[in-house]
Amino acid sequence: MPELPEVETTLRGIEPYLLNQTIQGVVVRQPRLRWPVAEEVSALAGQRVTGLSRRGKYLLVQFATGTAVWHLGMSGSLRLVKEEEDPRIHDHIDWVLESGWILRYHDPRRFGALLWQPPGEQLSQIASLGPEPLLAETLSGLSAESLYQRSRGKKQAIKLFIMDNHTMVGVGNIYANESLFMAGIRPTTAAGKISKPRFARLLACIRQVLAQAIEQGGTTLRDFVNSDGNPGYFAQQLQVYGRGGKPCRVCEAVLYEIRQGQRATVYCPTCQK
Repeated sequence: MPELPEVETTLRGIEPYLLNQTIQGVVVRQPRLRWPVAEEVSALAGQRVTGLSRRGKYLLVQFATGTAVWHLGMSGSLRLVKEEEDPRIHDHIDWVLESGWILRYHDPRRFGALLWQPPGEQLSQIASLGPEPLLAETLSGLSAESLYQRSRGKKQAIKLFIMDNHTMVGVGNIYANESLFMAGIRPTTAAGKISKPRFARLLACIRQVLAQAIEQGGTTLRDFVNSDGNPGYFAQQLQVYGRGGKPCRVCEAVLYEIRQGQRATVYCPTCQK
């Protein structure tokens, strides 16, 4: 499913085409997504996009009257297409722009969403999110110290701890696997047993892995294409995710694969302690 780097890649891809553009029309072919498509979306015709941003995995598109909030769900993608390109099956929403481009939302599983946030308000889905790992500590409040203190006494596995959106946002399954491998931490270790220096190392690795993935366009997944229709490339450099039973690229030990929180976890029994 699209994770933080895929969402950030999408944001950077669509921003030049949307910013300061006026929406000429909205087409909703399927209003029943994870949550019903917000009624306010149908009234966007004639409104101008004043800004775009990201919060966790949510894409925020600002207008004078409020903010449209996209979530890509498990299989969603936003692409820019020309008016003459006919919609495909599972192309659920179009924003027709004055430039002649169309922002088109594609979602086979329909687990994404298009919500509305009135001025001065914050959706409950966004208000509950933890700090952003890619923002500076002074802006996000996220630090090795804060992670260390939050983890004290917790028996929860470290992988599930860093994937919790209340701990921090955007560390999905792929990047949790990769960050823990880079940090040399076994994903089954209780969060409460991780020392402060190891949390410092882990946080640095999380930031490095996410930044690298964004730089390279996100992870290539079957359901994800970025805004220009091309897949990302970070999957070519994955060290452990999807490689259970294969040799570790560092020590050549066989990688273990287990289930945690109904998700696949892959780790090296030698490199990760």
